[in-house]
Amino acid sequence: AFEQAKADIEAGVKAGKIPGGLFLVAKGGQVVNITTVGTEGPGDTDPVSPETIFRVYSMTQPIVSVAAMQLVEEGKLGLEDPVSKYIPEFANPKVLVGNGETRPAAREITVRDLLAHKSGLIYGVFDPDSELGKMYMAAGDTRFDFTDLDLAKAIAALPLRFDPGSAWHYSRSTDVLGAVVEVASGKSLDILLDEKIFTPLGMNDTHFYLEEDEFNRLAEPPASITLSTPKVKQPMLSGGGGLNSTTEDYFRFAEMLRGRGEYRGVRIIKPETLDAMLVDQIATGVDRKAWFYDAIPGAGFGLGFGLIPIDPKDPAKGKYFTWSGYAGTNMWVDP
Repeated sequence: AFEQAKADIEAGVKAGKIPGGLFLVAKGGQVVNITTVGTEGPGDTDPVSPETIFRVYSMTQPIVSVAAMQLVEEGKLGLEDPVSKYIPEFANPKVLVGNGETRPAAREITVRDLLAHKSGLIYGVFDPDSELGKMYMAAGDTRFDFTDLDLAKAIAALPLRFDPGSAWHYSRSTDVLGAVVEVASGKSLDILLDEKIFTPLGMNDTHFYLEEDEFNRLAEPPASITLSTPKVKQPMLSGGGGLNSTTEDYFRFAEMLRGRGEYRGVRIIKPETLDAMLVDQIATGVDRKAWFYDAIPGAGFGLGFGLIPIDPKDPAKGKYFTWSGYAGTNMWVDP
């Protein structure tokens, strides 16, 4: 099976679809096979290796969501807390009616809304031509030269797309959550994640920005695709999409989730905390027009994870939990 998988990736390289690839197989938490093929980018002579670093983009969100839930366990953060408790600029939110007109929102955004993408926020970069999207872009939606807290405050000054809790919409929610986590913990997001998740799990190659001696390990896209520049250290620590990682590092995080919050005897979160993260937050009464997986019956979203039925024909088999990243990375855990 390993040989077949390798041959499949080699065929993709030969056909020019991808410059290279890597697969990692583990059994019972132990890595039993890492196979690499090709190079780290078009025109790059560096071969893909277990040390190759990938931009994981939105797969940053499950990590930041787990960090937020660690703070919930410690009593430093409450799921029902209004975000304005940590970032006062989020008080008295308004909803955009259209043509510059707004109305008061039905209620404030809560920490739970951020985790579940039910905040009323949007991503300006994915909707740059709408009225609200233009406001986001003008406020710095794609800037890296200011901090995540600066971005959160800039977004707080803008209206919402809908009343918090009333709809699911993929958004800057986890970037704002990263800023909330910083305020609640009194630590910057990079230091907090290092202390609470990366160091305990041995995720030594997972960072927002790379050191110079890591530059040659970064998998690069074709020049036609514009991606982030983790080689240039900037103030922004994006909780929504800023991390870079190796396959084995992210495997450790996923294996911790499969172990119900524990990896090799190291407890990251309690099993009941993870269970709470896997409760569908958009099952009833939430507008799902913008939901990514609406074609899959029974799909939902928890606190930081998409929830997909293992067998849509048999709901009793439960759901696997998942999230992917903009540059083609994906993680899922099948209980």
